[in-house]
Amino acid sequence: MEKKGQSTWVRWWRNLLAWFKKTIRIHEDTDYEATVSSISSSVVFKGVNVWILFFAIIVASIGLNVNSTAVIIGAMLISPLMGPINGIGLAIGISDTDLLKKSLNNLCIMVLISLLASFAYFLLSPLGDAQSELLARTRPTIFDVLIAFFGGAAGIIATSRRSQNFTVISGVAIATALMPPLCTAGYGLATAQFKYFFGAFYLFFINSFFIALSTYIIVRYLHFPKTKYQDAARAKTVKRYISLFSIIVIIPSIIIAIQVVRESSFNSSANKFVTEIQDQPYFEDSQIVAVKKEYSRKNQEITLSIIGREISEEDVALMQSIMHKQYSLPKANLIVRQTNNTFDPINESELIGNMLEKKDALLAERNEKIKSLENELNRVGTNSETNMQIAKELAVQYPQITSFSVSRLVYTNTTTMKPDTIPTLFIESKQDMSEEQKAALLKWMRIRLNEPKLVINH
Repeated sequence: MEKKGQSTWVRWWRNLLAWFKKTIRIHEDTDYEATVSSISSSVVFKGVNVWILFFAIIVASIGLNVNSTAVIIGAMLISPLMGPINGIGLAIGISDTDLLKKSLNNLCIMVLISLLASFAYFLLSPLGDAQSELLARTRPTIFDVLIAFFGGAAGIIATSRRSQNFTVISGVAIATALMPPLCTAGYGLATAQFKYFFGAFYLFFINSFFIALSTYIIVRYLHFPKTKYQDAARAKTVKRYISLFSIIVIIPSIIIAIQVVRESSFNSSANKFVTEIQDQPYFEDSQIVAVKKEYSRKNQEITLSIIGREISEEDVALMQSIMHKQYSLPKANLIVRQTNNTFDPINESELIGNMLEKKDALLAERNEKIKSLENELNRVGTNSETNMQIAKELAVQYPQITSFSVSRLVYTNTTTMKPDTIPTLFIESKQDMSEEQKAALLKWMRIRLNEPKLVINH
């Protein structure tokens, strides 16, 4: 029986694996020749593609300038930037050195034209402030890496099908977002803010590499036939050059990916630390109004701008100790800037902005509480029609009662020192009521008002 049960389980598991492999298999529908031909033709950058890219860059720059997400998405849909990047991944996957050279040359030309177009636009644009859509393209995160990799994988799989799914390909163009970083880099050049240029170009490089990497992986997974050379020595040389190129690109990219993961982890831990540290006793009469985080491999800093009661050096040291031990930030340095003669706020405009945001949040919270209390008061008995109906019912059941009122009062427990808001029934009567009558009245009123915590005060 045991062997029979085991064989049934093994057979069921094998059937499940076979079904799963059949479900995810995509080799049969792959059109190798059409895919290579399609990507190879999209690599070519001249004539129409030059004009389309130029116009798309201008449209994307306008969208970033006026902070319009819809305009940016539209520009990404018409951009031809994906071609050379897919060409690089395909060329490495099929060992085609000619396609690799062509893809790299055309990608460099595309990048140059994109930078020149966005540089010219932002140089002439009357709107010089960096909007949120621009600022979002200056610092890559681990999510950008994941989006580029999985988006690129979806793109090459869709491209390799006999019936290409252009909806998927268009979605990949939007998701991987190659154009906005180039436009932001042009903005950095036009406004001489080179931190924007390097940050945005760094993001473009990461997106491009991981799209190409996912293309290479899918091409090898689908067993695309490699390019055959008549000369065995040339084939060996091509393989050597492509392997060398792959190593040169992959190693720095791995380092970059690790750096991005570490920085994302640092920011996440820092945000958690800043949020939770405000509940500590030494912040009772103080408030954090601005936070600045700086991360590099050698230097990690969290700077807090605080108003209110000055925090002592001992408390700052305690906060830093907590940050090191409890929030996985052993190398981070905590700097506290306070509004007195020794310390200055991080940035006046940032300080005012944070204060206004906190004020708006507090007002919203207060209004919500007021609204909630009003609803509760109405539910307890402030509605005149409800009071009138209850008065009629009381007159029949308890004729000795002359008037009543229900209010919410705050009671403070003298043992726990904790306040509690409890609905309270007040009554006036012609004669004293017995304890049994009060208990019956209280029980009835709790059910009538749907207030199980109601108490009576007589």
